[in-house]
This record gives sequence, structure tokens and C-alpha cells, in this order.
Amino acid sequence: MKNMNRRRFLRNTALTAAAFSLPVRSWSQVKGANGDIRVAIVGFNGQGSGDMEGFRKLPGVRVVALCDVDKKVLAGGERKFKDLGEPIQTYTDVRKLLENKDIDVVHTATPNHWHALIAIWAIQAGKDVYVQKPVSHNVFEGRQIVNAARKYNKMVQTGTQSRSSPAIREAVEWVRAGNLGKIQIARGTCYKRRASIGKVSGPQPIPADIDYDLWCGPAPKTPLMRKRLHYDWHWVWATGCGDLGNQGIHQMDIARWFLGENELSPRVFSLGGRFGYVDDGETPNTQIIYHDYAKAPLIFEVRGLPTKTDSKDMDKYMGSDIGVLVHCEGGHVFIPSNYKQVTAYDRDGKKIKEFTGSGNHYANLIEAVRSRKTSDLHADILEGHLSSALCHTGNISYRLGKKVSPDEARDAIKSDKDAEKTFARMEEHLKNNDVSLNSTKVTMGAFLKMDGKAEKFIGNGLFGSSKANHLLTREYRKPFVVPQSV
Repeated sequence: MKNMNRRRFLRNTALTAAAFSLPVRSWSQVKGANGDIRVAIVGFNGQGSGDMEGFRKLPGVRVVALCDVDKKVLAGGERKFKDLGEPIQTYTDVRKLLENKDIDVVHTATPNHWHALIAIWAIQAGKDVYVQKPVSHNVFEGRQIVNAARKYNKMVQTGTQSRSSPAIREAVEWVRAGNLGKIQIARGTCYKRRASIGKVSGPQPIPADIDYDLWCGPAPKTPLMRKRLHYDWHWVWATGCGDLGNQGIHQMDIARWFLGENELSPRVFSLGGRFGYVDDGETPNTQIIYHDYAKAPLIFEVRGLPTKTDSKDMDKYMGSDIGVLVHCEGGHVFIPSNYKQVTAYDRDGKKIKEFTGSGNHYANLIEAVRSRKTSDLHADILEGHLSSALCHTGNISYRLGKKVSPDEARDAIKSDKDAEKTFARMEEHLKNNDVSLNSTKVTMGAFLKMDGKAEKFIGNGLFGSSKANHLLTREYRKPFVVPQSV
């Protein structure tokens, strides 16, 4: 009996030792002093600062480099790490940072127009990548990041953290299993207050601490025609994608996830406008996007104005200002913007099931960096590309649109009853903000058909597919060119 216990003890000890040796072997496959994974943060004047803290708090991870074209922001980051007693290297030019062989992961939260080029350059330099949403400024760029990630076998995580939510993942599986019947509509809402950015009378001075050539990068280097360089780039087509690509990409991604669609939609149209004020912004603050998938439509709504003139409150759709509602034959599922709780209701509005739980999106990337398995990523770059591209194709429809009366808009969308109802609610919303579409007009976007697999527009459409396909990419400013071949 004693011999048996001794043999069992030796066997269990050997198994335990083997188990502890596995992480050591997997860590040895990763570059990094003492097994640590070393992260560089590129762009941290906004979302990047929060992401920086997310990585800093992970065991076995060190933030070792910072990069920002704003020297004031960069100096502030350097002081922070000095106060923490943590060594840090700083750069203003991401190309210099990428020459550093002691960096394993590059995180980028720059303005949208830089996302793809930084991601691709980092991949080509041998780094894994965390790229904030939207992953691209246009459809071509997103596909090129996917191509680069696959070619060089790099782990590339998209900053759509809802993908790491066990609550949403379980709800997706539950709905797809047919527990609420067939999905009828997946609807995303982004009702987020966006006030006027003001209007300038001429070019504005570039802040002295900013390298404007590097800030512009792939975009045209044109005079600054708005009060603020930072943040308000979201509302200018050369650098941003509006709130559809800013906040809305999160909800767009969740809606597509529930539908289980892995290609771009075969038909898309958009309508809306920039209402309630005249400023230097170009992107719509009120918008409807209709993706006509075969299984069920994906309808997205953007509203930047409040419930009514001078109000501080925002509209809600079935109790939500920012969220996703998946309407099914047997009820609906509500996914709020905190991603920690999903609730399912029957057709009478009675709660029938709840999913809870949250995950760590940064830790998920690190797990994949160690395992070298793309399948371990919760938000692989392909998912980020597809959902970002749905925002881009919606915006392409809008940008090819023309001003019409509300009657003309209704006539154009009359074959899509759900779109009609959505437009009626939008009209009511604008009326409450003292905006009359009879005088202001609405932009009715082009009705575009697409080969979802090839990611190209097809057919004549309203304005011809050639104009739409031209907007799938952009003219790049040398040397900041997203390559045709990665």
C-alpha cells in the first residue's frame, strides 16, 4: 500500500512538473527579455491611453515604447512612466519605432487614416498587432491588413472588445441555435450627442508641438480647416468615418456576429445628413444604413442630435441609445454598450433568459501571441475588417447620394418596409430638433450592389459601380502608401 501511494505520488509529481513546463516552452517561442511580452503604444491621446493601462496591468507584459506625433502628449506619457519607475522609449515617427527589435506587439489608436498602414508596417517588421476600430479608413486597407497577417503568420487583434464578452458569445450561440426562431432584423443604434465643431473663416495654425506631416501621413496634407486638429478629425472624410466608424463599428460588429454573415452585404444603401447646425464637419450626424443580407437585414442608425432642441437627453430605441437589438420570430435580444449583460425577451416583452460575464480583450491577444494560434483570437483582424467595411460601404452609398425631398426618399425605399419605418422615426426625431426635411432636404444615398466575396461593387446602381469602387480605396501621399502587395 505504501509502495502504491509512493508510485502515485511520483506519477502526480511528474505530471505537475510537465504541466508547469508547458508555459515555459510556449514563452520561449516569443521574443522578449525574461519571457515578458513587450508592447509599444502608437497614439495615446485618447483611446490609446486606456488601452495602455489595459496592457500594463497584465502579468508578463511590459509597455516599453510610446509613439505620438504630438510632442506634448509624448512628453506627458514619458513623465508618467518615469513617475512609475518603468523604463520607456519614446518616438515621434512610427517608422523609427518599428526598427526596434525589442518590441513584440504594436498597439495603434491613431486617427483612422493611419490604422492600416501602421498595422501593415508592424506586421512586416515582425510584430503582432492590436489595431483599434475601425481597423481601416477604407475597404481596401482592411483587406490588406488581413492579407499581411496571414502571409506573415502574425496575431492581429481588432479593438472590438465585445468579442471577448462571454455574455455576448453565449447569446449569439443561443440565438443561432434557433431558440427565438428566425432572425428578422439585426439593428444597431448609435444615439450619441455630437454638438457643432464650429466654423472657421480660413486655415488654422497647426499646434507647434505637432509634426503635421506625420499627422497627415497617408491623407492629403491640406490646410487645417477646423478649430481643433485632435478628435474632430472624426467628422472629416479625409481622416475619419463619422460616428458610424467611430462608435457604431462596435454595434455593427455585434449585429453581424448574430447574423453569422462572413462577407460584405450584397446590397447597401444609406440616407441622412448633417442637420441642426452648419459647421466644418462633413460626415452625417443623422444616418440610416441598410445592409440587405439574405438571412435578414442589418439596419444601423446614427443620431447626434438630442431628443429635442436644447435637451441634454438622447433618444432611445426600445430602451437603448447605444446598443444592438436582434428581432426574432419569437422575441428579441438586447445587447447594451457595456457588453457585460445580454437579455432575451419573448414576444410579449417578458424576460426569458439572461447572459452575463465580461472578458479581457488585451489578455486574449497576449494568449494568442503566446500560442501562435489565430483561432485563439476573439477578434481576429478578418472580423474587424468585415465589420469596418460594412461602415465604409454604408458611407460610400451616402457620399454618392443627392439631396431629395422626404417624399422622394420614401418613394426610393418603399420596397423595404423596415427602412420606411426607420426613416419615419428619423423624421420625427429631426422635427423635434426643429429640422424640416421639406426645406433642409435629406441625402438619399446610392443603391449599391456588391460581390461580397470579391469586395467589389457590381452592376450600374444609381450612380454606377465605377464611382463606388473608386471609393473602396484612396489616393495615398508618398511615402505613406498602403501597398498593393504586402
